[in-house]
Amino acid sequence: MAQKRLKRKKIAKKLFTKNRLVILNEDTFEEIFSLRLTLMNVFVFATLGAVVIIFVTTYIIAFTPLREYIPGYASSELKRNATELALKSDSLQVALTKNEAYIKSIKRILTGDLDLAKLSKDSIIAAGMEIPDGQITASEEEKELREEVAKEDKYNLFEKATPKTSVVLFAPIKGSVTDKFNARQKHYAVDVAVPKNTPIKAVLNGNVIFAEWTPSNGNCVIVRHNNGFISVYKHAAELTVEEGDVVRTGEVVGLAGSTGQESTGIHLHFELWKDGYPIDPEQFISFE
Repeated sequence: MAQKRLKRKKIAKKLFTKNRLVILNEDTFEEIFSLRLTLMNVFVFATLGAVVIIFVTTYIIAFTPLREYIPGYASSELKRNATELALKSDSLQVALTKNEAYIKSIKRILTGDLDLAKLSKDSIIAAGMEIPDGQITASEEEKELREEVAKEDKYNLFEKATPKTSVVLFAPIKGSVTDKFNARQKHYAVDVAVPKNTPIKAVLNGNVIFAEWTPSNGNCVIVRHNNGFISVYKHAAELTVEEGDVVRTGEVVGLAGSTGQESTGIHLHFELWKDGYPIDPEQFISFE
């Protein structure tokens, strides 16, 4: 016990023994600064300094914008910005997909590239095409649904007559029809022979989505209308509208001519598309 007490006294004496920290001028040995210290004071000051440093660091991390510069730390604002960017990228991807599909549709309209084998029976009927023999057959579910609808129509005494279409189209031009719509021959248009520079008119209100010269079709105008309709006017001698213009029913979009490699004379090559599929324009319009 005596030895333990002796050791404690020695430790306490060392801790509280006063020492002097002196700074001297090396050349003149003049005392510049001196400070009386004990080991206990040094320990207390070091502990307080560490506590202050920890407190300041914690405050900076928790309550100042400097925390964003700490590697691995993500602020709420950064998370919010990342979420917004992710949503915008998804929206841009959806818009890009729609634009690609839209461009493919316009390309198909300009080139007349349409595979009948990929069309459904209802689409072919709606387009006024002839159904290829043995190529399209209805499934059992379709047959049952058709039988059920046929029975309902047969015994429905209160059915009211309704018009088959709510769209009335204006004749783009009046003349002699030289080539009719023929889906089997991939002629998805009506050719109307007219004198040169006969005004070509829009069949319905819409927006001009294409108005340019192409090697095969010459001066070509494509107008997008409501209800999924798109009208196409090819081989014009001159265009009177530009891409992005808004046209009204009966407004002149060009003058008839014979431009393009596929043109065989002065005429209007007119196409009408509905929901991405060509339909016979003569079902809606009389050209004579």
